[in-house]
Formats: sequence, structure tokens, C-alpha cells
Amino acid sequence: MNNNLPPNTSENSLQQKSLKLLQKLGYELITKEQNREFRNNNLNDVILKDIAAKQLAKINSYTYKGEVFEFSKADIERQIYNLNTLAAGGLLATNKKITENFLHAPSVEQNLPDDSKKSFSFKFIDFDYFENNVFHVTEEFSVERNVKTEAEKTRRADIVLFINGFPIVVIELKKSDVEVSKGISQLIEYQADKEIPKLFEFAQLLIAANNHSPQYATTGSPAKYFLTWKEEDQALIQQLDSLVTNRQPSNLDSLLMSLCSKSRLIEMFRFFILFDNNIKKIARYQQYYAISAIIGSISHYEGASRKGGLIWHTQGSGKSLTMVMATMYLQKKIENARVVVVTDRKDLDKQISDTFKNSEVEVVKATTGRNLIDELENGTSVITSTIHKFETAVKQNCKLESSNIFILVDESHRSQSGDFHRAMKKVFVNGCYIGFTGTPLLKSQKSDGSITKFNGLIHKYTIDQAIKDKAVLPLLYEARMVDQWITDEAALNRRFARYTNDLNEDQKKDLEQKWVSFRNVASSKQRLEAIVFDIEDHFTKNIRGQGFKAMFATNSKVEAVRFKKLFDESGLINSAVSLSAPDVKEGNTDVNDTKKEVQAFWKDMLAKYGSEKAYNDYIDAEFKADDGDIELLIVVDKLLTGFDAPIAQVLYIDKELKDHTLLQAIARVNRLYEGKDYGLIVDYRGLFENLDKALTSYGALAGYDETDVTGTFADVKNELQKLKTSFSQLQDIFKSISHKNDQESYEVYLDSKEKRQEFYKSLNTFARDLAFSLGCDFVNNIYSEDDLSTFKKWLRFYNTLRKSLRIRYAESVDFAQYEQRMQSLLDTYIGTEGEVFQLSATVDMFSPDFKNEVENLTSDRARADAIISATTKYAKEKREVNPAFYDRIAEKIKEIIQQYKEKRLSEREFLSEAQGVYAKVKQHNEAVLASYPSQISSKPKQSFYDSLKSYFEASSEDRFIQIVCYIDEVFAKYIKKPNWKNNIDVKNEIEQELDDYLFDEDIKVISLDDFLQKTYELGINNYD
Repeated sequence: MNNNLPPNTSENSLQQKSLKLLQKLGYELITKEQNREFRNNNLNDVILKDIAAKQLAKINSYTYKGEVFEFSKADIERQIYNLNTLAAGGLLATNKKITENFLHAPSVEQNLPDDSKKSFSFKFIDFDYFENNVFHVTEEFSVERNVKTEAEKTRRADIVLFINGFPIVVIELKKSDVEVSKGISQLIEYQADKEIPKLFEFAQLLIAANNHSPQYATTGSPAKYFLTWKEEDQALIQQLDSLVTNRQPSNLDSLLMSLCSKSRLIEMFRFFILFDNNIKKIARYQQYYAISAIIGSISHYEGASRKGGLIWHTQGSGKSLTMVMATMYLQKKIENARVVVVTDRKDLDKQISDTFKNSEVEVVKATTGRNLIDELENGTSVITSTIHKFETAVKQNCKLESSNIFILVDESHRSQSGDFHRAMKKVFVNGCYIGFTGTPLLKSQKSDGSITKFNGLIHKYTIDQAIKDKAVLPLLYEARMVDQWITDEAALNRRFARYTNDLNEDQKKDLEQKWVSFRNVASSKQRLEAIVFDIEDHFTKNIRGQGFKAMFATNSKVEAVRFKKLFDESGLINSAVSLSAPDVKEGNTDVNDTKKEVQAFWKDMLAKYGSEKAYNDYIDAEFKADDGDIELLIVVDKLLTGFDAPIAQVLYIDKELKDHTLLQAIARVNRLYEGKDYGLIVDYRGLFENLDKALTSYGALAGYDETDVTGTFADVKNELQKLKTSFSQLQDIFKSISHKNDQESYEVYLDSKEKRQEFYKSLNTFARDLAFSLGCDFVNNIYSEDDLSTFKKWLRFYNTLRKSLRIRYAESVDFAQYEQRMQSLLDTYIGTEGEVFQLSATVDMFSPDFKNEVENLTSDRARADAIISATTKYAKEKREVNPAFYDRIAEKIKEIIQQYKEKRLSEREFLSEAQGVYAKVKQHNEAVLASYPSQISSKPKQSFYDSLKSYFEASSEDRFIQIVCYIDEVFAKYIKKPNWKNNIDVKNEIEQELDDYLFDEDIKVISLDDFLQKTYELGINNYD
């Protein structure tokens, strides 16, 4: 017999393996008992102060008149105290201030031997020599919550890493069969104002992990920006194999090695974390390795110039921030480094300049050629400029010979070749040129020497890699051959049948009138009319209801204006046109009348908005906002590059596009956005026909190597096949049910939370796949009408089941991610067959609505389940108010459930017992409510009344009621402010107003500070 035990897959086992690896990486272990001792059992404290004081004394000293002095113990303790008590109006603002103190050593004034005073730098971390710092690791690091309950006074981080006693890395672990998303949710929850934000004021790196799918982020990152790291350093990978013995290194081991090895952690902290418009961001792995490649390349020289290189990172993968991080790195590593960022368009120049400013890098945007020369000659550290301004610099014989000037050339495949590139070389004689491109190099660029202008490709991040990493979304491609429809009578009739397939009678009549109008227009206009018809049908049925928007690329300014007019006449979609200013000749009597249409549109636009800038600002704001007026943005060339609007899901194309212009255009819809699973390209030009060959066999991408464009598109035919799979997976959940035509059997089967979670997840996937398929032209080539009818019927049933489950099991599941999608799908394609059943998000169990919903359930068992679930949830929420009563209720509920499981109660008896428990709780609740004075009528007032009385022993009952009502009035005023719970100024104003009130009314309060803190905590918990 084999006595070997199976592998230990527990969370604790994973934790111990991680601790062992971290110790091998040089971290000293502090046990969970010791981490409390180092804090004198004060769980409000997150700094290991003794370690900090000892190490800061080692790494800090100052020199005066040739003599080295040490900072006093009092100075060191004061600096630790100052850092620990920084507050700046919310977690991220405080974290930003602390981070700045870490990165930029504050000045500390010293009394010198000659009785003078002078300030010297005091550093918390030695970033220049990482070995001078001490690194510790601990487990089960408990921190006291800001708002405590009897049951939950603390939160506990699984692993915390410290540098010089300061908590820099927080790690949340899950065992292998638990999704990493659970750990991510915990890390995000812990940062909330009422939780343990103090720990995250110092944290720079957050890791949520099981053994196979670790992800990392930084403080304040939402769930979608927890990232995957892929190690590219082979030496580091080999080192990991030598450190992890007697087992196979896991992905978590690899991540810890990549991000937490001492030198790498210091480097990431110093160079690869920044604030972008006050949002904290950490580098993706491709950004780190691109900058590492740049630093490696510039250390080599060719003559008097440093070697540069070309970075190809696919669009949407953070190229602009890579340029910012590269600039920050260069400025810190190279003495007197100067950076010039070059683009080829004014709007891109403004965009990159704004990105630098948002990241708090001092930058000057050259306004003219003369201004560029002035800034260059004045030694400005960071300049942005368009390429065309260099012609002026050349004419003025402006030459700079420093080899520490770095020219970052954006979209270097375009005009930064030929004459313009030579102009830059004449100005920056020994400059280092680093090119950036979001599209791959054409075969001709690889062979004609274009790439050698930047000393070759030094790092790439392909479309395929970005999709696999979920840095961008996959793009689905569908060709719609409009020219075939309008020349084929039968095709037109089939088209009309498709448009009207899911409409009611009134909608059909309305569309028939428009169709007749379309059939009567001149043939020259029919193509445009057909496209407008199709876009309206597709957008209103499939995109608007999902909360997304669309762009439409047209072939010319004239066609853009004509399309806009057609959309306006129909009135189904709110559209706007983005054009560059027309040439003055475009309204002249000497040119074709069609040009006058553009000039007339431009004149009307200027009359309405006053200027081109005002119009562009309007378009930008209204299209990007989820509640903005513009749904469809019609473009020609402008905004097909460099325009980021993640809310755009679809790009309709009626324009000849090829090579990099095509790749840049389609990238407008591959950006990440909440609830968006893919970007969609609907092609009316047939650029790729049926997408059944290699991409480079089509003219639009023939200039590229196939490996460089792999993954650009996914064919809708492949996506349609997913519907069959997701439907089968959903059906398989219930394969063991005996009575498939009985809803009660489904509900009873889903009695466990785990089963329901699996059901909700599978239903979400099925609904998504069905919604996509029904909006796809090709769907009838894959599925018959009977197939689609079956899918629709099952979706209707499963959605009803989902709603019923929420009542039955008193669930507060957040369906926001796909509720809008589901409702749109039902409204557009499926209908409800008279169903009027709706469940509000939260229903008071003592309200008539709850009673009605319970009565509408299908069986006594279902009604009993709903009552038991709601009562259990209510008892848990209210336990702190009266533990004895609610503990008895909990025990009674357990007893009833057990008796039913043992078949000692029938369904009718089970319901009766449940109703009895419910009645007791309701009676108790009514008695409690009746005990309050009439003025104490709301939940917040009742909470203040119950919790604050001990502070006002000298006050009468009437006076205390007045105090409670005043507190409620104060909060009612301040809770209207955005994000008030995380705003330190709001907190201070509330406390000041209460303090003034008590003083003005001469009200005596026991321990004012405690009262103000307690009141604020109660307010946080009782107001939304």
C-alpha cells in the first residue's frame, strides 16, 4: 500500500511556501506574534517603529565642513511620526504624500556646532543602494478597523513585506480552487474608509493570488487593473529553479521572484509607479521591459551618440505612459538628461503633453518653431513638439551636441522619416533617438533601412500578446456586403425581413414607411441609405441597450456630412461629425457643388458653437461620457488615430483603409471598459471579405509579415460557435434534475450558494453569447430559426428562475455587470410573454412588497425558504443590537431546517414554522420602533439615539432628542457632497459644526473627541 499523502492544497500551505521563498530572496521573517510585539499590541499602528528607527539611523547622516554628523534619536522619531500622521483628504491623496516623502527625501533642519542652522535630506529608503535597506516579511498581519463591530474588530492581511519597517507590499492568498477575484475584492474592500486604509497609505504593491493565477496592482486600483506579469529575464527564471526545490515552481513563485526580489522591488517602487491625474498606476510587464531595453541600449555608444532603438507596443497597451516612465527613469539615471518628445500632429502633441502634466512631469509644449529653439537653447528638461517645427530650428542653424539629449519619437513609422528625420538629426547632432510605434513595421520598412534610423527594434509587444494579457479586448470582424443587397431584389427582401423579425406591429409599420422611401431614392443615394438603415438597426438593437457607443469611418468629408443628414432625418440615433476645418476653396463657386455641402456644414457648426475648438470639446465630452448626448461619431481621418474613448464598442467602416491607418482605426474600439467583452468591426467595404484566409493575403494588410498581425481580428463565425457551447454548459448544471419541466425542482436543486454562483456565471455567459449572435448578420448560416427560438425560450425561463432565486434565498448579489445587457436582450429579441414580475434590488422584509413576492412563489417550500433566508439575514444584521434575542432566533431557524431535512416536518409545516419565527422577529421589531420617541423616526436617528446617550448624562431627554435631530440635519447637508465618506475636509467640517453647536448651546459632553469620532463612524455606517 502506498502511504504517500496527497498534496496539501490549503491556503496556509500556499502561505508557508511563499514565506519560505521570500526568506530565500533575503527577507527576514517576523512571526505573527512578533509583528504584534513590534507594535506594542497597538493594532492601529502599521509601522514597525523600532526597526524603522534603527535602520533610519544607519542610512541617514549629513556632512558639514568636512565632518559627518548623525541625526538624533528625537529627529528620527519625529520624522517617523510626521510620516505616520500625514493626512491629505482620503486614502489616495495620503498615499501620494507618503510616496512623495519616500521618493524625495524631506529636509530636516539641524542645529550646527557653530550655532548656525541648516537643512539636510532625510531618507526613509535608500533607492541608490538597495542593500542598505532591511527587508522583512510577516504573516497574519492584523490591523484594527476604523469602524469596528463586535464580530469584526480587525482585518488581517495574509502576508506583508516591509522595507525599513514600513509596509510596502500587501499580499492576499487563496487556495488553488478559489478564484483570484476573491482576493482582489478583499484587497479593494480593505482600502475602504471604514476598514483598514492605514495599511494602504504606505503600500505600493498589492498582490492577489492563488498558486496558478497571481495578479498585481497598486493602491487604489480597481479590479480590472489587477495585472498579470510575464517574466522575460531568463536569468531570473533560472534563479527561481534553484531557489524552489522539491516541487515545481508555481506562477505565484514566479511573480514573487519578479516583483519582490529586493532589487526589483526597489526599482519598481522608484521608477515604475506613478500618479496619472491623481490615479495611482503601476507598470505592466511590457512597459518595464521596454524601458529596461532602452536603458540597456543607451549605455552603448556609436561614435559620440548613444544607441537608441525602436519600441513597438500595440495600441491600447499604455504607450504614452511608457514614454512618461522612460522620461522619469532617464532624468533620474542620467545627469543633465533632456528629453524631447516628437509627434506629427497638433492634437497628439497636446495629448502627450497633457499626459506628462497629469503625471506631474514638468514639461513645456513648444508653441512655434521659434519657441522650440528658445526652449532648446534655454536647456528646458522636457519639451514636446511637432516634427514640423524642426524646419525652423534648422533654418536658424540651431545645433545641440550633447549626447544626453533623448528624442522620443511617437508613431515613428509616419512622417519621422526622410526630410523631417534629417532635420532632427541636424539639430540634435549627437542625440539619442528612441522611436515608438503602436503598429507593426511594414515589410518594406524592415528591408529599406527605416528601422536602422533607430538602431533596430529593441522591444515589441504584439496585438496577440496584448489580447492574451487582457490589456486590450479582442476585435471581432463582420463583413456586410451592402453593394450586393441593393443590386439584388431577393437580397433586399431578405434584408427587410431580418430588420422586422423582432419588431411589434407598430414598429413594423413605421419601418415599412421608411423602407418604401428608401426603395424610391435615386440609385446613387441607395448605398448610403442602405448603410444608414443597417447601422440604425444594428446599433439600436445591439449596442445602445448595452450602454456602449459607436464610431463610423467614412470615405470623405462630403459623405460624412451626407450620412449625418440621413441619420438626423431618421432621428433614431444621435450622431455628430468630426471634421478638420475644410479648405477655403471647398465653398468656392469654381469647385463642384458637393464641396459646398461641407462648407455649409462648417458654417452652421461655427454659428452654433463659436469656434472649431468649442465644437471639438463638445464632441469629446459628449461622446466619451456614458450619459452624453452623442451615440455615433462620424469621422473621416481625424480621430481615427490617437482618440481614446473606451465606451466605443463598434467601428462601422465605409472607407478604404490599409496598413497602419487600418490598424490604428480599428484600435479605437479595443479599449477596456466596464462590461465590454470585445470590440466589433462592421465592414461595409469588404476589406477582408469573409476573413477565411491569412490576413496578409488581403490587400488591406498585405504589407505586413503574418506573424506581426496575428490576432488582429477574430472571425464572427468562430464567435457564433460559442453560443452552442455556453448553452450546453448551462444545461449541464441541471442534468441531474428529474423533473425538467418543474421550476420548483430547479430552485430546490440550487439550494447552495456555490451552485447558484455557478448558475449565475453560466447564465451571464449564455446571455452574452446569445445577444452577440442575434445581432450578427451571419447567425442564420450557423443556427436555424428553430435553434434560435429554443435559445430564446430557455433564456426567458432562466432569467425568471434567477429572479425567483433572489427572493427565495434573500440574496443581495450584484447583477449590475450584466443586468442592462440582459434587459436589453429580453426587450429587443425575446419579450416577456406578459411577465410583469420584477424584483427590486432590496426589499424590506416587513414591507407589503416582501409579503406579495413571497406569496407569488410557486410552492410552500419556496415560500418557507424565502422567509427563512430573509429572517436569517436580518438577524445577522441586527445581532449587535440584541445578541440574546437574535441568537435564540438563529438557533430556532437551525432547528426548523434540521427537522425539515430529517423529514420530521412536511412542506406545509415547514412554512408554518418559518412564518412563526418571522412573526416573532416582526413583533420584536415593532416593539423596538414603538420604544423610540416620535421625533426619532429614521434609522440614522435611532442609531445616534442608541449609541450617544452616555455622552450627555447631564442633558434632559428632550434636550438629547434635539441633539440627535441636529446631528441628523448636519449629516443630511454634507452627504450630498461627492465621495463625502472619503473626504477629510468633510469630516473636519462636520466635527467643527457639531463642536460649535455644543459650545453655542452650552451643552456639556463627556469626552468631546470620542463623541465626535463615534458620531462620524455612526454617520459613515448609516448614510449612503
